Amino acid sequence: MTILEVCLTGIESALAAQAGGAHRIELCENLAQGGTTPSLGMMTVVRQQLTIAVHVLIRPRAGDFCYSKAEFAVMRQDVLVAKEAGMDGVVLGILLPDGTIDKPRCRELIELARPLSVTFHRAFDMTPDPHAALDDLLELGIDRLLTSGQAGTAVQGQALIRQLQQQAGERLIVLAGGGVTTQNASALLKATSVQELHAGSSCTEWVPSRMTFQNQNLVMGNDPGASEYAVQQVTARRVRELLTAIKSN
Repeated sequence: MTILEVCLTGIESALAAQAGGAHRIELCENLAQGGTTPSLGMMTVVRQQLTIAVHVLIRPRAGDFCYSKAEFAVMRQDVLVAKEAGMDGVVLGILLPDGTIDKPRCRELIELARPLSVTFHRAFDMTPDPHAALDDLLELGIDRLLTSGQAGTAVQGQALIRQLQQQAGERLIVLAGGGVTTQNASALLKATSVQELHAGSSCTEWVPSRMTFQNQNLVMGNDPGASEYAVQQVTARRVRELLTAIKSN
């Protein structure tokens, strides 16, 4: 059976992903910037209301994956918070300035996270030698690797994803993500032989506000084209559509 993980922000999206049949969620904030760690309050309420697996992103800021001593201290604390909140897993990644895996720091976070599942995220796609990086992750005992095959989308990187799957064998789960849609999911599974897919925006729709009074003269953020009266959220319908496409594989 193919496992579908849905990357999302917010309790409403989490509930919709579960209602649509997702097997697991990756809980984040600030997806427009690639995702950052959600609040303890969000983790707690999501855990209380969901029965499916919840993995939480451990990322203190947007940008690269080479962190300062202070940022690493934040990551350590967020791992502990995730454990206390009852998360099933954490999603993390740290690189050295030359782009290789920061094994000492990753090892420290992995040991801190256990017995939770640990996924290494798409920081992997920023490494100069993916096969050497995968060997490092295998040495670290990572459970799962999220990757687009070092390309803009998983479809574009599917040849490398297949190679990584063959290299890892059963020692690590390769989770293909990046631009996964109803149109390409089935073909991607066949091309890569992976058993898990990671989807995000393809499971969302713009949900209109419940506000009856709307002041259209301002926005609260920095995007002048944005609206405060619509939210991009995961919907159960979109998740079901993607699962149907996956099952056609």
